[in-house]
Amino acid sequence: MYDFSTSTCRENTNAEKYTKRKELFGTNDVMPVWVADMDIDTPDFVIDAVKERLNHPVVGYEEVPDSALLKQIKWMRENHNIEFDLQDILYSHSVVASMSVAIDAFSDVGDKVIVQTPVYPPFFHSVMNHDRKLLKNPLKQIDDGSYVFDIDNLKKHIDKDTKLLLLCSPHNPVGRVWRREELEQILEVCLENNIVVFSDEIHSDLVYAPNEHIPFVSLSKQARDITITAIGVGKTFNMAGFAMSTVAIPNKELRDKFKKVYKRVHFADGNALSHVAFESAYKNGKLWLEELKIHLYKNYTLLKEVCDKYPSLIKITPIEATYLAWLDCRAMNLSNKELREFFVNEAHLGLNAGLAFGREGSGFMRLNFALSSAKMLEVIEMLEKALKNKTKEL
Repeated sequence: MYDFSTSTCRENTNAEKYTKRKELFGTNDVMPVWVADMDIDTPDFVIDAVKERLNHPVVGYEEVPDSALLKQIKWMRENHNIEFDLQDILYSHSVVASMSVAIDAFSDVGDKVIVQTPVYPPFFHSVMNHDRKLLKNPLKQIDDGSYVFDIDNLKKHIDKDTKLLLLCSPHNPVGRVWRREELEQILEVCLENNIVVFSDEIHSDLVYAPNEHIPFVSLSKQARDITITAIGVGKTFNMAGFAMSTVAIPNKELRDKFKKVYKRVHFADGNALSHVAFESAYKNGKLWLEELKIHLYKNYTLLKEVCDKYPSLIKITPIEATYLAWLDCRAMNLSNKELREFFVNEAHLGLNAGLAFGREGSGFMRLNFALSSAKMLEVIEMLEKALKNKTKEL
């Protein structure tokens, strides 16, 4: 039913990934495949809901309607086998904002907060911006290139000042969908040490079969009592510009602590257009998402085929979720600066430097493959040409 072969041009709009090319890459002559939104049109049923709302000529203050949150609750029950109550859900304009509130609510200045690198940069920036101590528990890369938790290292470094663990599930940038037994190991450690878990599950709908997303809060009654879950439509339906997500906190004591900071910041209720867009996405998005994931995995497969032709230069990390490819370029024997220049000057592609995700990302690059078929073919051609030329140099 849905066509992802082409997408609307975003050049000369205020799209961040395009307007910041000169600043980030030193040139506008790059295809931007960095920031995590899609060069795929936001679904018609979302846009149509906004157009219908604009038939009413007053766009004033509005509260998030219960109907929108109930649609999300139904979606989570049907797609992720987790039940939330209406009272559990709070509006937030972004996961990063929710994370900042959690850091403030569940730790004090000087306390330690656990992050598992390489990870989305705001995880560690948010900790340091709140004058907390960063407790890094780097992921371990295993033989097939995928990553696992280092539980032994985690246990070794936790102490009485460790108050919060920031979990990325599914993980950005390494693309892992954590198995139940892996999450249960994290849960056991956190329960033993009275550690609250903030679980960023914004990519939870973008999971490829046969993998299955397990919400951390669903593990057990104990997990429900220590978990703050960040969820939303921004990644799933390419709606980041609507600036609407939610935070689910079933435990009343945790929720009250969170709300104390939340109210001090004054999050309010977002805007009228976001409300109807959010509701329509959850109401109408099931089939669109199923077809999108088929399309995205085809793009990943094309990218993997190119990387597999040049194993002496580049390896693609096996992916289970997200539309973000984690490229291992260490075999090129380039510095991080030289690696970035290779992609900009030779491939004419603007990627995220792996080093931005922590020192464990040194020698890696992150490529966003959420593109129309036409754009993806351009990316493949540019990347293959650059890799072919690099091979000739060796």
